[in-house]
Amino acid sequence: MRNLDLTALRSFAAVADHGGVTRAARMLNLTQSAVSMQLKRLEETLNVPLLERAGRGVALTAAGEQLLSYARRMIGLNDEVYALLTADALEGEITLGVPEDILYPVVPRAMQDFAVRFPRMRLQLVTHPTVKLLDMYDKGELDLILTTQEERRAETLTEAPLRWYGAPGGNAWRQRPLPYAQTRNCAFRGTVIRALDASEIAWFQVIESESDRSIEAAVSADLGVVALIEGHAPPQLAEIEAGGALPDLGTTKINLYAERAVEAPAAALAELLRAGFAAL
Repeated sequence: MRNLDLTALRSFAAVADHGGVTRAARMLNLTQSAVSMQLKRLEETLNVPLLERAGRGVALTAAGEQLLSYARRMIGLNDEVYALLTADALEGEITLGVPEDILYPVVPRAMQDFAVRFPRMRLQLVTHPTVKLLDMYDKGELDLILTTQEERRAETLTEAPLRWYGAPGGNAWRQRPLPYAQTRNCAFRGTVIRALDASEIAWFQVIESESDRSIEAAVSADLGVVALIEGHAPPQLAEIEAGGALPDLGTTKINLYAERAVEAPAAALAELLRAGFAAL
């Protein structure tokens, strides 16, 4: 029987996640030549090319795309077993930062699965806007974060459209100027305002608040409209079918920062988040 090298699979997944050998090597604390050698050995073992050059980075071949999901599962299972049988790996604290507007439905499920796998680990959830989370992450105050702001050094988990939401059966979206409700520190507020201005739709800020819950309360009362990521709106709001009366908002990316989550159980939490967003 032929066995796949788990170390090589870990390097392969890191290169795929970070878009290149240089960043993957830095994340794995290895030299570039060591990572390249592991990738070459993996390709020779399977007798198929897994990566191809794409500008300054690399891209997965069809075989590489097929292998990646298996590699992540094998790495995750390895880390889970290691954590289960290593007492010191089961104790401690992991901090996860998430903007409130993408908490549901993935994050609670991932946290629940994590708690089952690692019952002695304390998982602390921190909710702030993307800009604040990035600052805390860069200072080393958070182990992993999710963001809704495009950033080249991040791992994109999914890309989803921005949609207009209002009260079910509401009429706020018909008003002009448009009563717009969004926290001022929202990562895609600028995108929404540019779309409104480009469409020559007059608008005004209907509520001043830094709380997503306050915004949702105002919108559910039909006092205004809000832009949210499709699939992440609370149940008390409904997507607006405006028939072209409101501008298209394009898409936004949900990103994962987990460069430091290379050891179990932090790596397992990162994998749970990846799997959760991939299943949406």
